[in-house]
Amino acid sequence: MLVIGLTGGIATGKSTVSKLLKERNVPVVDADVIARQVVEPGTSGSIIFKDEQKRKQLNAIVHPAVRRAMLWGVVKCWLMGERFCVLDVPLLIEGPMWKLVYKVVLVYCPPDIQLQRLMLRDNSSVEDASSRLNSQIPIDDKLNYADERIDNSGGVEELNAKVDAFVEELREEAGWSWLVSWLIPPYGILSAASMLAWRAVLAVTEAEGEGYRAVD
Repeated sequence: MLVIGLTGGIATGKSTVSKLLKERNVPVVDADVIARQVVEPGTSGSIIFKDEQKRKQLNAIVHPAVRRAMLWGVVKCWLMGERFCVLDVPLLIEGPMWKLVYKVVLVYCPPDIQLQRLMLRDNSSVEDASSRLNSQIPIDDKLNYADERIDNSGGVEELNAKVDAFVEELREEAGWSWLVSWLIPPYGILSAASMLAWRAVLAVTEAEGEGYRAVD
């Protein structure tokens, strides 16, 4: 089973793409939904913290719980015989999870469009919207981590067509390998291990590149 990591930046349209994928019956494991669920009453994260120390304690509870729930979501997709599933993770690249997926897919639009959409969406000033964008990794920098991008610079019809093409691409790429990995677990484990090893190589290469740039 192919595990695809879907990410983006604020106001790039990642949530819209995730919604369109669900409408096409693509299994989506949504980190935001899970994060809300793990802090519901009766769960280990259902505590309201008022100071910094307790907020850190909350994060220590919530983040591992979200990761476990996402892993279980992937396992359930595998048990159901799905050919692929999508992990919808806003901070996929900021954390270590991008190294663990088969493919990183970035929902992209140019920074100027991103700024305009954010101002329109939140009715915010240029200064406020720019400040929020500057608190994140620039969308153009995220392209360095992406195996594929879905360009959301145009309108709704254009985006729908691109999502259709993306889903068809996933179906062709998964082929019959999903059945082999489902029926023969060792094959799936070896395949996943090889992908993790390749991601680790990419991460080391990226770190070395950052080191060279820092020296320059």
